Amino acid sequence: MRIMTILFVSCFCILYKNQKGTNSIMRKRVLVAQSGGPTVAINASLAGVIAGVVRSGEYERIIGAANGILGVLNERFTDLSIFENDVKAGNDSISDIVTSGNDDVQKAWCPKSQLDRLAVTPSMYLGSCRFKLPFYEEDSQLYEKIFAILDKNDIGMFFYIGGNDSMDTIKKLSDYAILNGSTIKFMGVPKTIDNDLAVTDHTPGYGSAAKYIASITKEVIRDGLVYGTKSVTILEIMGRNAGWLTGAAALAKGEDCEGPDMIFLPEIPFDVDEFMKKVEQLQKEKSSVVVAVSEGVKVADGRYVCELTDNIDYVDAFGHRQLTGTARYLAERISREVGCKTRAIEFNSLQRCASHIVGRVDITEAFQVGGAAVKAAFEGETAKMIILKRISDDPYLCVTDLYDVHKIANVEKKVPREWINEAGDYVTPEFVNYVRPLIQAELTPMMVDGLPRHLRLEDK
Repeated sequence: MRIMTILFVSCFCILYKNQKGTNSIMRKRVLVAQSGGPTVAINASLAGVIAGVVRSGEYERIIGAANGILGVLNERFTDLSIFENDVKAGNDSISDIVTSGNDDVQKAWCPKSQLDRLAVTPSMYLGSCRFKLPFYEEDSQLYEKIFAILDKNDIGMFFYIGGNDSMDTIKKLSDYAILNGSTIKFMGVPKTIDNDLAVTDHTPGYGSAAKYIASITKEVIRDGLVYGTKSVTILEIMGRNAGWLTGAAALAKGEDCEGPDMIFLPEIPFDVDEFMKKVEQLQKEKSSVVVAVSEGVKVADGRYVCELTDNIDYVDAFGHRQLTGTARYLAERISREVGCKTRAIEFNSLQRCASHIVGRVDITEAFQVGGAAVKAAFEGETAKMIILKRISDDPYLCVTDLYDVHKIANVEKKVPREWINEAGDYVTPEFVNYVRPLIQAELTPMMVDGLPRHLRLEDK
């Protein structure tokens, strides 16, 4: 598969180096923050924002807020000039990777600067939070405090890198700004391994997580073939109410691997008794059975399967119940009723920050959307989120665009029913064709003493 990405927005690095937007914020500061769950690509988006702001020439300073919107409320700001200097000196080779269509250049790339290291460092350099911003009508004083802090720090633009809940924050802040005559621009930069943001074709972070899931699934399948004894392995994969991550396990299927035997997504009600019958039948046909199941699968009455065994009491600020134990419950039941060796493997947070197997497409697109947000804001846009629009699968062509954040926030994108087989126990070739381009190619992190070297906030 030939890998090409149309990087319209990334060309901001070259095309508008000294161009002033229609709403110049000369002598203003730019604020950026991160929120939600970590990914391997979110720091690449941060790098894209930094590079875009520096190259615009229309700023006084760019600062980061530690731990998302809570960092703003607590005025926990950090200077990002260490990265600005890299851009000014032309040491940000990640920009060359994004804008270059030369595959040899991309294969030969290695991190040369702090900004490069930032782009391939997993998790969140600035830290995160899960804070539910109330509606203005519920707590006007909180909004007054936030905007007073932004004004005090001379903030002209605020870029928030996150998922669905983060877009909710951007929506509420931009609405308040419009109602109260504030000129501050608020832009959403997408990320989430769950891939459940509406409108955008996919989200940065998803491709690398899918690459990890497919790779580990393939290795687990190989492991199960060693002894020839009867066994069932249940892989529990993240994703909550959307099956994009779990479906990626199908990518393990190829010339050298038969792939998982069944895949269960949360979009389809899960029938435990029917599942047991299928497992028992598979056990008669083969020695090793491997099943991928979403953490968020539910039975017909709406309960999560994990709730059948554990009383999950923890609920976060956004009302999200902690989901864990699905694989364990199913494995224990198989052990009792089928009478064979079982394993329950929870991928859990491992799939979020596996930078050793990061996808090049994922990192470059993450950098791209960060730059796109900057370009749009300098052109006067606000209350928008950058989206990715796919042009074709082969060759893979993708461009960036803008979309109203009001139509994205709090909307959950799920796997289309037609991308799940009729039996509800596997994904279709259309799903595989959708995901496969997103896992292509690699970017090698900086290796020190045989291990990836990451960048920490305290390193600055």
